[in-house]
Amino acid sequence: MSIINDKKNRQFQKKDMLFTAREDCELLTFLLESLPNMSRNNVKNLLKNGAVYVNGISVTQYNHKLSIGQTISVKSQSNNNSPSNIIYEDKEIIVINKPAGLLSIATESEKENTAYRIITNYVRQSDPRNRIFVVHRLDQYTSGVLLFAKNEEIKRAFQNNWDKIVVNRGYTAIVEGKLNEKSGTIRSFLLETKTHLMYSGHSDGDGLEAVTEYRVARETSEYSLLDIRLLTGRKNQIRVHTKELGHPVIGDKKYGSTRNPIGRLGLHANLLELKHPVTNQNMRFEAPIPQEFSRLFN
Repeated sequence: MSIINDKKNRQFQKKDMLFTAREDCELLTFLLESLPNMSRNNVKNLLKNGAVYVNGISVTQYNHKLSIGQTISVKSQSNNNSPSNIIYEDKEIIVINKPAGLLSIATESEKENTAYRIITNYVRQSDPRNRIFVVHRLDQYTSGVLLFAKNEEIKRAFQNNWDKIVVNRGYTAIVEGKLNEKSGTIRSFLLETKTHLMYSGHSDGDGLEAVTEYRVARETSEYSLLDIRLLTGRKNQIRVHTKELGHPVIGDKKYGSTRNPIGRLGLHANLLELKHPVTNQNMRFEAPIPQEFSRLFN
């Protein structure tokens, strides 16, 4: 089951702003000069929210290098407090397609510009007492399907019965190079360094078990597009496992990538299948693969 609420998916109701780079420069510098009526923080938020496109490809990096003649488009939203990408909503859950660059929840350095805050503001439009609850998270620069509970009872149901409720979690990843094995299962035990870097332990039981299934869907001489199924949901699991295969996710400097052809992390949560915790109905939520992913393999 995949439901799109059209009234809530009117993402850009104002006209997009179009610019052309007249000289080589960094993207943030260009935007600050081109949008003089916007504060520096607001311009940064446009980048974080995936609203800035260079030659049709979404770019979130402040220091992305522009070349003369490139086209820069800025998507305009009618209301920054209203979600533009709700996939499904009922009395118990709300599911969104989170853009790359947007935090799932607050950090010490960013409290407001998060998926949690945006959806909280949305549900409180109908009743200021409404709340949402975190069920799972996506990395800031990973896009795709993200689910919140609308009451604490549902949150606990997910937390206590995750493996029974969640049937399937699918991701699309772009990694460097061509894989010798076109499909397989990666299994390891993950540990975390003091600097929050995840890695696989040397022996079974040395950390938390992480299991990733993958299949090469498309490839070029430089990159591979992987269909991935998570059998566990550990922190940075896909990023660690692909790195340890020798094929890191593109745009992922933290885990060894040296290439970034699409201006963002090449990881997208495209599928979440579950049994509704109240109705027990089988539900399937999908977020289409970003266009910049597909373009790399055309």
